[in-house]
Amino acid sequence: MQKVKEYLTVNQDKIFNELFSLIRIPSVSAHAHRNGEIRQCAEQWKNLLLKAGVDEARIIETDGNPVVFAKKLVSPEYPTVLIYGHYDVMPAEPLDLWHSAPFEPEIRDGKIFARGADDDKGQSFMHLKAFEYLLNAGELRCNVKFIIEGEEEIGSPSLEKFCGLNRELLSCDTILVSDTSMLAEDIPSITTGLRGLAYWQIEVTGANRDLHSGIFGGAVANPITELSKILASLIDENGRITIPGFYNRVMPVSDEERELIGEIPFDEEEYKANLGISKLRGEAGYNTIERTGIRPTLDVCGIWGGYTGEGSKTVLPSKAFAKLSARLVPNQTYDEIATLVEKHLLTIAPDYVDIKVTHLHGAESYVCLIDSVAYKAAEKAYTKTFGKRPLPVRRGGSIGVVPVFEKVLGVKPVLMGFGLESDAIHSPNENFPVQMFLRGIETIVEFYYQYSELNTNK
Repeated sequence: MQKVKEYLTVNQDKIFNELFSLIRIPSVSAHAHRNGEIRQCAEQWKNLLLKAGVDEARIIETDGNPVVFAKKLVSPEYPTVLIYGHYDVMPAEPLDLWHSAPFEPEIRDGKIFARGADDDKGQSFMHLKAFEYLLNAGELRCNVKFIIEGEEEIGSPSLEKFCGLNRELLSCDTILVSDTSMLAEDIPSITTGLRGLAYWQIEVTGANRDLHSGIFGGAVANPITELSKILASLIDENGRITIPGFYNRVMPVSDEERELIGEIPFDEEEYKANLGISKLRGEAGYNTIERTGIRPTLDVCGIWGGYTGEGSKTVLPSKAFAKLSARLVPNQTYDEIATLVEKHLLTIAPDYVDIKVTHLHGAESYVCLIDSVAYKAAEKAYTKTFGKRPLPVRRGGSIGVVPVFEKVLGVKPVLMGFGLESDAIHSPNENFPVQMFLRGIETIVEFYYQYSELNTNK
């Protein structure tokens, strides 16, 4: 590892200049007027990949933003590692909350401040530098492919089709993704699971128009009241979801993994204080970390209807609306859950109102087996660079592309993230600690050593 540290020290200015050349491009996929910058960022990735020593790098068109693909074939006898990253970023607004220009990277207080510093230009770029070091040192014992996409922040709508059309091009033995975080700077962790997502809009209709509450109140059903009762019935007093069949496919968590989850440091009092609440509430029989990582949930994300303006208006509304989301765990599919929820809502709605349920979108869940060769290599790599065994952590959020890789390519990705909660991704003043960036490169280099050795000894 000392050689890697020396390499990073000697080349530090070059490394940051190259990273900053990516960050300075405002490749915001949510903004249609940024299409030029999207393509500019893809071109820059292509240039940097070629500069690092890949055999080929090219930009491939999709139904949406282009994908950058590159590869280095060292030997047909070596395993192939596919690196995934994304070059698009979230919008920087609100701009007035930034302490420095969001697309002009600045290092201060030991951190890189800029949009994309962590998510995901900084974390993706670590893989390029690890690859470059191993290649220059003559120590690369794996074939390496890169796929860098430009639509992750808008749900990767074009990537599944792209992967399906390019299975041979993307064929590999394992996939590395650095788009997640660690528990803390001194508590290494590997994300072993991501919850899936299903999302609905509910519309309840009573009368054909808004009514005078004095004239019609008490004789006609109030959609807001009925919708509120429907939503309240979906969770029982023990925090369990009441929809029949909702838990049928939930994958049990092994005793070993649950024991490791139990080792994750967690201060409940600090957690409550940070949220400004006095008590926690959730599914009985599970702790907070388990509730937010290995258990499914159902939440009302928004509710509206009637008159909400200034002053009073005595109206009995015609309609009421709600947004509902479910976080799903492995073996639950969002299509099946979407159907279950819609059927249940239609069944329990009273016959004196009409209800319409629209499934808006979803993503599959994901779980990584902690006894796979790639996971063991990652575990050994973190142990080497951080001095302690990383804890497996199931995250509550979703990364739609991760289960797509498993579904289409038949390969489970390993989520080697190095971000921290304090990095403020998606928020003003996004940042990435310089030391985490450098240690990330060291850890990825070590992964290649360990993965190559484990494959040789299989």
